[in-house]
Amino acid sequence: MLDTSPLAAAVERFADRLRAMPQSRLRQGAAATALELARELSVRAQRLEEAEAGRGAAPAREMPDAGLFVVGDQVAVAGLDLVEALAAAGAHPDSTTAPSEMLDEAVRLVEQAELRATR
Repeated sequence: MLDTSPLAAAVERFADRLRAMPQSRLRQGAAATALELARELSVRAQRLEEAEAGRGAAPAREMPDAGLFVVGDQVAVAGLDLVEALAAAGAHPDSTTAPSEMLDEAVRLVEQAELRATR
């Protein structure tokens, strides 16, 4: 089974930092960066879940912009959805890209977004 704990930890760390940020910092771009990340993680989770279910590629549902003060929660939800989807894909990989590679890439995405948001 694929160890998804590095992604879960990175997502939780960034989500907690976002939840603790002042409104001024969120308005300076941290919220936009976080929403962009949450949307990307969500799309990746949806693609994996569709593949697991044996369905074709349906159009991804976009995570809505629910405001500055919920982006931490949006990152957490989307990230943990991806953690679950990767764990399921790791149990029986069928894709051309290995779940471990997808995991590593997702961790990098979260870390890069956190750096951009907290500069």
